[in-house]
Order: sequence, then C-alpha cells, then structure tokens
Amino acid sequence: MSSYAAGRRRAHRSVAAGVPLALLAALTASGTASAHGSDAPSARVIRTATLGDIPLGAFSNGLLPGTVGDDRGVDLGGIGSDIYPAGRKGEFWTVTDRGPNGQIKIDGTKRRTFPVPGFDPAIVRIRVSGKTVRVVDAIPLTTRSGKPVTGLPNQAGRDEAPYTYDARSPLTYDPNGVDTEGIVRAADGTFWLVDEYGPSLIHVSARGKVLTCYVPRGLHLTGTDYPVVEALPAILLHRKVNRGFEGLAQLPGGDLVLAVQSPLSVPDQAAGEASLTTRLLRFSPRERAVTAEYAYRFDPVNVVDPSEDDPSELKISSVVAIGRDRLLVEERTDKAARVQVVRLSRSADILGGRWDDDTTSPSLEQLADPAASGVPVLDKGLVVDLGMVRGVPGKIEGIARVDHDTLALINDNDFGMTDGAGAFDAQGRLVDSGVETTVTYVRLPHGI
Repeated sequence: MSSYAAGRRRAHRSVAAGVPLALLAALTASGTASAHGSDAPSARVIRTATLGDIPLGAFSNGLLPGTVGDDRGVDLGGIGSDIYPAGRKGEFWTVTDRGPNGQIKIDGTKRRTFPVPGFDPAIVRIRVSGKTVRVVDAIPLTTRSGKPVTGLPNQAGRDEAPYTYDARSPLTYDPNGVDTEGIVRAADGTFWLVDEYGPSLIHVSARGKVLTCYVPRGLHLTGTDYPVVEALPAILLHRKVNRGFEGLAQLPGGDLVLAVQSPLSVPDQAAGEASLTTRLLRFSPRERAVTAEYAYRFDPVNVVDPSEDDPSELKISSVVAIGRDRLLVEERTDKAARVQVVRLSRSADILGGRWDDDTTSPSLEQLADPAASGVPVLDKGLVVDLGMVRGVPGKIEGIARVDHDTLALINDNDFGMTDGAGAFDAQGRLVDSGVETTVTYVRLPHGI
C-alpha cells in the first residue's frame, strides 16, 4: 500500500475519533502533493534561521563559573531537544540534552563517551531574528544546594557506563545527572522537563533549581541532591537504554502529557526492538500523579522513512497540545519525520490494567495488532510528512505551534559530534560535523 493510500485510511479511521473533518480532509495533501503530482497545496518552509558559534566553555562557565575546564573545541548545541513558545513573537524556550556524547568501539564493545563531563544541561531562551537564532537568556539546571546537575548517567547496571572523550578512562556516575529532552513552562513561571535516564518528569523553578523529580516505582534512585518521588508506573523501568521520555506537552488545564520515545523492552530487548507500540502518559501536577495512560502505534518504519527498514529506529520526539485533549505527535527516524494528530479519549485509557503488569504474556509490545486484541490504541491522522517538505533538516526533535497554520521545528545537532574514534583529532579537539542548530518554520496548507 502506498503511503498516500495508508494516510487516507488513517484519516477516515480518525474521523470516528472526533478529529475535525476540515483537518482530516487535507491530511495527505500536506507535504505529499508534489510527490504524487497533485495540484493540492502542500506544506512549505517559509523561514530558516541558524544558531551561531558559541564556545561551550564560555557558555557554561558564564552560567556557573568553573563548570567546564576544557570544552575540547565544542560549541553550544543540543538545544534542539525541544522548543516551546516563550510568549513573544519569534521567541522560544528550548532545552539542551545531557551534553556532547558519542560512542567509540573498544575491543569490540561500544562505550559511551562524555567529552565535556562538567557540562550542565540548561534551559535556553532563543529569539529567531531574520536568518539568525540568538540566545537571549539561559538558565542552568541546579540541585537543591545550587550545584550543577550534569548530564552524566545515574545508575551503574541500568545506564550506560560513562567514559572520557577517547573512551579509555571511566567517569563517575552522577545520581543528579539528567538527560533532559522535553520542556514546557507552567503558568506560575516554573518549568517541567522530561528525562531519558529514569525516565523522569522534573519540576524546575523559574531559575533552574530542581524542585521534584518524579520517577517510576521501584527505581530506587539514591544519592540525589533534590527530592525524588516514585510516582510513575513501574512498567517504565523497562525503557530502552537512552530511550526514556522524549516528548512533553502541556494541556490547557495544566495537565502534562509525557511520551515514551520508543516501545518498552517488555518482556525483553528483542520484543522492544521489533515493536511498533509505545506509550503516552497523562500527569496531573495538582494530584502529583499519573491519571491516564495510552497505547500509541507507530506507522511502519518504511512509511515514516522509505530509506529505513529497522523498526527500532522509530521514535516519538515531540508532542504538542493543540486543544483540551488533542495532540500533535511527531514520529521520526534520524532522517525523516511525520506529524500526526490524536485525541486522548477516556475510552483509550489503559492505566493500571494488565498492560502495566510486566508478567502479562504476550505483552502490549509483543502484540502484532493491539486493536485486534482489545487494546484501545489511539486513532491518529497524518498532518504533515516532513520528509516530503524541501528544506526541513534531519533529526527534528522539537516542534512548536506558532499560529493556526505554522509550525516551528528545531533539530538536534548533537553539539557537532559524530560517533567513532575520528570524532576528535590527535590533540583531542572536536572534528565538527558541520551540522548546525536550525529553527525552521513550516507553513501548512490548512490550519491546525
């Protein structure tokens, strides 16, 4: 079946879920018209702006002096982990991930490297001005006593072991470390972030101090310099390595929606690698509890990215609230992405049921057709295929709604890092990939 025909079938299914007909009538026109010879209007890039070079050491030490001793020639990057409107035209809140990191194979085994281990993840306010992205404010993430949280892994045996830039010397785990990915700003000026390690939901003050970190029951994270509350379903302990929470949305009433980046490894890694079913959680800041859970089904990987055949490359990287119970959801690989629309209906809630029990067999992740097994998978409809829109860069990790027909996209440039021993020269200086942090505005042919 062609991606066009598949999109049409998904659109019709979503009508039954109550998604507006005006939107669904144009789903497959967005970003696909030119590929299929249609005269219908298609999505297009209307602006591209790039972040200039800012030495990472100067940036970090300007926020918390003495944080970075040697930045190894790395510039500020990684702020494309998410993007959220900051209230002024052209301004957005963004968040870095855990910092520069890569992989080098030593004696046949890949090791996770942290070339700048003192890097402190930060909230960064940017302004898009013409073709330039400018940093207008930055907030370092700190512990209760004001120390940097770092981006280092938390727990031996659960997280990847950290190594120096050349993968030769081990680094120390840090229970305070975070791999931040999603960001929203609450009405009271505080921030909510999601993290891949726990996975965790983190409440942060307006000036960056971690107020509370919510983690799965049974994680037993100790030694932190901030409060840790086990309030999330224990099933999340089965998240893939480096595939915890990636997307975060804030609904109009203040509730949060958290997206697990990839299917859980339930009952094992093989099941997670092959699965097309991941999960969304609804969290109430008022109740400090998860109030709903939803099964989300990816499209086949070669529909999202025709050049890819490995389903484990599928990820949710961004979720955006566009109504009381409606979300945009970005499905992607590193080279392509598609934006879907879903409605969070009460009838689709699976929280606390058999699918949260890791002894259930087959597991949710093992079901080839969850709907046929009685699982109320969220209906969805295609809004835009970003892989078909000329000018959109790869590895889009953040999406924001600018207005009724415009999206702002931001890519993760990985701080200019690449994997392998060639990432740094003989002097230990970065061999930059040349990939820049870019904010791209895409105009849709129909409103959302």
